[in-house]
Amino acid sequence: MKNLTRRHLLHCVAALGLVGSRAWAITEAEFDGFSIQTLSDGKLVLPMDFLIPESVSRDEVNDILTSAGLDGDSYDSPLNLTLMRRGEDLILFDAGSGPDFMPSAGKLSEALDAVGISADQITHVVFTHAHPDHIWGVLDDFDEPLFSNARHLINRVERDYWMAPATMESIDPSRQSFVAGARRRIETLGDRLETFEDGDEVASGIKAILTPGHTPGHTSFDLAGKAFVAGDVVTTPHLGFQRPWLPSGSDQNPEKGAETRQKVLNQLAESGSVIIGYHLPDGGIGKVIRDGDAFVFRADQD
Repeated sequence: MKNLTRRHLLHCVAALGLVGSRAWAITEAEFDGFSIQTLSDGKLVLPMDFLIPESVSRDEVNDILTSAGLDGDSYDSPLNLTLMRRGEDLILFDAGSGPDFMPSAGKLSEALDAVGISADQITHVVFTHAHPDHIWGVLDDFDEPLFSNARHLINRVERDYWMAPATMESIDPSRQSFVAGARRRIETLGDRLETFEDGDEVASGIKAILTPGHTPGHTSFDLAGKAFVAGDVVTTPHLGFQRPWLPSGSDQNPEKGAETRQKVLNQLAESGSVIIGYHLPDGGIGKVIRDGDAFVFRADQD
């Protein structure tokens, strides 16, 4: 990894004679043959039980949460979409939340504007999974595909899971809206949505790696052995790294999620490959450092 930087852009919008502005922090990393930018879709405001499921005692992790400043009933989770620039390709991993999930999220269009890219310039949209903050932003205000010229790709297992009739009946009632939202977007994309299998190359040099647990078909992506788009394998920079073996309330299969998380973090710590995490801080780009039986996320910034 070369030249990991964080730059601030001022994005201004004028409406009805009023001018508002928002500063966007864009994290960038250069590699041989391609570059990465992480773009903010805003943040999620989540209940603490997304961090700590009922099976985990609060006392067991309280010291970690306190040191991270998490002592309330909710926490903020950043949303980092990965944009890969390679030649004429503009490859976007996930599509953000859109306007219908949380008012604090759905800011991707503004982030793209801030870096001078329009949705119709995106050549590929590659999904890690179909949770609302990853796929709901794929449609525009008219329920048409937002990225009109892009190939859309998703793991076949993931697509089939959300489309299966049994999923609505088996999923936790609090997540039934996730099923309805995923189905509507998958159905609307129709033939535009291509599927791939574990181990497939979804584009030149981009290998799909099945990393299940968060969802059944959750997929990460190895970028030419130099960077790893981890999606939601790790959803927190504190518990996910310091207690990777504990189940996470954000995973649909917490036990499988913990198994996958430990495997991936071990591999990244050994290889030194860059991790790009959807919910990690400082733009989500950094390294996994081993710390005894646990790990640390280090986001080095110039």
